[in-house]
Amino acid sequence: MPGASDHPFPEASSAPAAVPSSPGEVLALLRTGAAATRADIARLTGLARSTVSQRVDALIAHGFLTEEADGGSTGGRPPRRLRLRTREHAVAGVDLGASHCRVALMDIGGETLALREDPLSIADGPRAVLGHVERTLHTLLKEAGHSPDALQSIGVGVPGPVEFSTGRPVDPPIMPGWHQYPIPEFFAERFGARALVDNDVNVMALAEQRRAFPDTRYLLYIKVGTGIGCGIVADGRLHRGAQGSAGDIGHIRVGDLEDPCRCGNSGCLEAIAGGAALARRLAGLGLDATSGSDVVRLVKSGNRDAVRMVREAGRSVGEVLAGLVNFFNPDTVVVGGALAAVHDQLLAGVREAVYRRSHPLATHVLRIEPSRTGENAAAVGAGILAVEHALSPRQVDRVLAGAPR
Repeated sequence: MPGASDHPFPEASSAPAAVPSSPGEVLALLRTGAAATRADIARLTGLARSTVSQRVDALIAHGFLTEEADGGSTGGRPPRRLRLRTREHAVAGVDLGASHCRVALMDIGGETLALREDPLSIADGPRAVLGHVERTLHTLLKEAGHSPDALQSIGVGVPGPVEFSTGRPVDPPIMPGWHQYPIPEFFAERFGARALVDNDVNVMALAEQRRAFPDTRYLLYIKVGTGIGCGIVADGRLHRGAQGSAGDIGHIRVGDLEDPCRCGNSGCLEAIAGGAALARRLAGLGLDATSGSDVVRLVKSGNRDAVRMVREAGRSVGEVLAGLVNFFNPDTVVVGGALAAVHDQLLAGVREAVYRRSHPLATHVLRIEPSRTGENAAAVGAGILAVEHALSPRQVDRVLAGAPR
């Protein structure tokens, strides 16, 4: 097998157990940087050296680790450092949007090996869309020089509610034909790998926290596009709620407005401040606007009506966000999605409302920032979800025991 990658390990989703004993827990110590040598592992765990050797040798034999002499020795026998072996193991991050499909092939160190984006309508249904993803994955694996057996796990972000425990969409409003569709089973049958399916805004939040704000433990990611949603990171972990619907802020009522919403109610935040709603209002003024991207185009061209509406939309988002800030007390709020492309206007409205209506203690260290991961946030976040599953102690122990991926 090729040599190990030199790039740093990604941040783990949770700390290893207090007294690690299994090979998977030993790998977690190495992955988080708590240990780098066999001696470190013995010191941290209290395990006998013979037991440490058994654990490490098993991880090396299964291709998770490599052991190399440390070039920093100044005399005597050089210490041997353990490193995550990344290149032989791949994961995939799949971003299914309303009208696009992005697939990122990554190694288990989190480095992107290949990325492809195609126009694709989610309304074409699961067989057509997932068939396209399957073909794309085979193409990217071939480009990266991997066989399908190298694929350890797959993360999938979809633009609708998901029951995370089963990976099945639940009544997604813009995904006809997807209700309760068994997405994980589709990939398991074709690649023999576990697929984890989540709402797209959750994986965007994960990408932002892991890649752009790694020191932030409490983060809200607000996606403002055709729809509006919120991903929640609490103490460094995604918070999905009891059934996976946490963060569905797009259908919180705003003020006394009665604009009809696609959910069947009226006055929802999405119906007031979403990209599609703004496009309809601009079209009513005789402007060429059918989508959020058209709104962005008009703002960038300096259209006063578009600029005014985006700032007002920011205030409406900020009104809802102020309540979330008081309740959740995040230290970072990230605003992404299609309308974040004109974040100067959008964030001005958001900040105005949040700082006016939130408690001073809740905003004392609060920062409200535009997304730093950009248009690839969902694909990268889904890939990170897959990496963290593939390297979780339980999954590593399953692989070493000969269980299916």
